[in-house]
Amino acid sequence: MSRGPLRSRHVDERVTLPGSGPAPGYSRWFVAVAALFVTALITSNIVAVKIVDIGGLVVPAGTVTVFPLSYIFGDILTEVYGYRRARLIIWLGFACNLLAVIAITVTQYLPPAAFWDGQAAYERILGYTPRLLAASFLAYLVGEFANAAVLSRMKLLTQGRWLWTRTIGSTLVGQGLDSLVFVTVAFIGTIAGADLLRTIVTAWLVKSAYEALATPLTYAVVNALKRAEGVDTYDYGVSLSPFRLE
Repeated sequence: MSRGPLRSRHVDERVTLPGSGPAPGYSRWFVAVAALFVTALITSNIVAVKIVDIGGLVVPAGTVTVFPLSYIFGDILTEVYGYRRARLIIWLGFACNLLAVIAITVTQYLPPAAFWDGQAAYERILGYTPRLLAASFLAYLVGEFANAAVLSRMKLLTQGRWLWTRTIGSTLVGQGLDSLVFVTVAFIGTIAGADLLRTIVTAWLVKSAYEALATPLTYAVVNALKRAEGVDTYDYGVSLSPFRLE
């Protein structure tokens, strides 16, 4: 069970657990979680080109493999280190994903060697349409920032108790907005309205169920990090604007 505030002070940043305070700068654990977050994000966008059928449920592979992990790592970042740190990593993930897309796209247009016969396969698997790119980037920003903001405020409202309500509640909002924005921007006008709605709801439920099933793991990682880092952040007075990089 996550602890409540350990002292009454209306500051942003950190409420320190008994023992030594956090080391200055970014700890190795923070860097590790941030790296896992970014890796899950970029990997999910690559594997999403494969459509899988699992028990009659047809979804992009990323939906059931690594994309939901980005929300789990996002929850851990916000819960342990606070919204400010989570906001920084969300933008870092956006920048790294953009760099990967630029590299993949530039490579696609480089002239292939005369003996290399993989150009068509490369374009089919790794090629992106502008509409899908716009949908992906917009959905990511809306969903991740909503997820972090909801968790941050719920932590204050619950005084740090009932971690499961924050992780699941924030995911329902974040994943719901992510699915709504992505499917709508990517496919509206190309598939029927009923199919569009069914696709949104299916993606939302699958990704949210993933988060719910991972709750015991999230608890274990959050509690271990709070002990190892000596911090438990409460975002008193912190702006939830996505555009304030502090």
